Amino acid sequence: MRMYDIILKKREGLELTREEIKFFVEGYNSGDVPDYQASALLMAVYFRGMNDRETADLTTSICDSGERANLSSIPGIKVDKHSTGGVGDKTTLVLAPLVASAGVPVAKMSGRGLGHTGGTVDKLESIPGFNAMLTPAEFIEQVRHIGAAVVAQTGVLAPADKKLYALRDVTATVDSIPLIASSIMSKKIASGADAIVLDVKVGSGAFMRDEKSAYQLARTMVDIGNNVGRRTIAFLTSMDQPLGRAVGNALEVQEAVDTLKGKGPGDLLEVTLSLGAAMLLLAGKAGDMQEGRKTLLSLLDSGRAMEKFEEMISAQGGDCRAFYEKGYLPVPKHISKLKSAFEGFVEAINAEEVGLAAMLLGAGREKKESKIDPAVGLVINKKVGDPVKKGETLTEVHANSRELLTLAEEIVRNAYVIGNSRFEPRPVVIGTVP
Repeated sequence: MRMYDIILKKREGLELTREEIKFFVEGYNSGDVPDYQASALLMAVYFRGMNDRETADLTTSICDSGERANLSSIPGIKVDKHSTGGVGDKTTLVLAPLVASAGVPVAKMSGRGLGHTGGTVDKLESIPGFNAMLTPAEFIEQVRHIGAAVVAQTGVLAPADKKLYALRDVTATVDSIPLIASSIMSKKIASGADAIVLDVKVGSGAFMRDEKSAYQLARTMVDIGNNVGRRTIAFLTSMDQPLGRAVGNALEVQEAVDTLKGKGPGDLLEVTLSLGAAMLLLAGKAGDMQEGRKTLLSLLDSGRAMEKFEEMISAQGGDCRAFYEKGYLPVPKHISKLKSAFEGFVEAINAEEVGLAAMLLGAGREKKESKIDPAVGLVINKKVGDPVKKGETLTEVHANSRELLTLAEEIVRNAYVIGNSRFEPRPVVIGTVP
């Protein structure tokens, strides 16, 4: 078998066999297949696509390139959640303790961010003392003991995906649905959960800009999950504007805490309840989505979800005084209030531009080696549909550099569209792919 023949076959739009896909993934992961041939095949896939069987085989081959987490010693049905990523998406911080407080074990392996804003692990690491680098044994024991743990994803799970994604990133082949779906699902399957809930973002701050593409990606991932024996549900959620109001690591932790205390923004709560109800349904803890939502709301109202969050953070070395006393979460040197130059209504906020401003400040990584500044970010005071008067604050900019603050202000100002008529945003939960 030769890579040349595999590249040629896909270039001509023909279907690759399971053995050919396995040969490519194993060869590239081991170094036997060079970058130039892997790049050629990725570009052929980008233009010619893959059918459902090819995509499933690619997912399985990537998953088999490393170890698979064994969560069998944790009692109950383990349900994992994955988001395709967005601006201000701190859902896992609320969802993990909330679902765990309902008796569903949450063994969550999350990544660090690259691009717009920090990943879930970056956000949690803004809490003093928090340790995301548990050993596999410590990780499983914590989930067995308190029901929840969120740790950094290790390189032993689906290592071929890391190599392939790095290559896709520099060869303009990232936005291919078979390649995206296989990348996401290979890691989710390798993470060992029994069922998977997917949050597919759509809008200006998301990978998928239109609903048609987002539905196609969601359908592909759900089919992969179900075909390998993982019950899978996907939700399409809006990323036309940032989720919640906080964008930035410590700021998002504080907003997650506010949500767990019953004082969070409505859009964040709605996404959390939808995903959480589905997790309870798949775990057999709710008969339907409505029952799941009621259970989760009662756990928020009782304070049990917040207690579970504190248990999880404490178990991983975090200082929970950060949730009650000022000065424990990182704070910036400068806070600027970006004022509106117009009167009217907020018609749109370009979420991608807001994310780029946050990254510029240091809340995200422009490059893999970039350092995260946990204190910086943005607080969105005015969202789509809100009335605004001239001189009112649109957004607070939290920065540790005067120069970067000025640059971020300009980006955020240009991200706003203020018009004369009220514009209602589309629902934050757009649809479901069962």
